Amino acid sequence: MRLLLICLGGAVGTGARYLIGGLAARWLGPEFPYGTLFINVLGSFLIGFIQQVGLTTLAIPETTRLVLTIGVMGGLTTYSSFSYETIRLIENGSWLGAAANIVLTTCLCLVVCVLGLGLGRVVVGWKGGL
Repeated sequence: MRLLLICLGGAVGTGARYLIGGLAARWLGPEFPYGTLFINVLGSFLIGFIQQVGLTTLAIPETTRLVLTIGVMGGLTTYSSFSYETIRLIENGSWLGAAANIVLTTCLCLVVCVLGLGLGRVVVGWKGGL
């Protein structure tokens, strides 16, 4: 049953990725992979928050935590799209765009994951430092 729930969570995350990516391309243009950047940054924040709250307080039941992190976040975030879009930027001669995508994705995802962990610690009243 747990596996089925995780798979369903993955379907939810994948659908959200499709919708967010399409909206970003429509609103911001297709020249830069804004949707993938936003998706990966959002997913990094959420996984930090969910894991912190779920693992330190058990306020999120284990199956729910796994559905959200492995399923939904696994379906939502996408390293393979990030890689492909970066290569496409290079192939199209946008070395600056490719470099920006690499730096922004890597740095923002790490920073917001720490912020998610921090917010989770605030929510659960954890006294330890980062």
